[in-house]
Amino acid sequence: MNFGPAALIGLACGFFWGIGCSLAILYSIYLGGYRKGVEDSLAETKPERYTRALHKIEVSRAKSGK
Repeated sequence: MNFGPAALIGLACGFFWGIGCSLAILYSIYLGGYRKGVEDSLAETKPERYTRALHKIEVSRAKSGK
């Protein structure tokens, strides 16, 4: 009987700790990509990957009529 509440508290703390760590990792990956995108957009000579992505966006917008 005494094991039940302790196990539930441990499970809940572990669950929240795991979710929090996962979100922190995903957020840091997102920020790294965002920073790189801003650097590429401000660069004098645009990288090939940036120009390809921009072209895809323009084509997509032209198809949707925006």
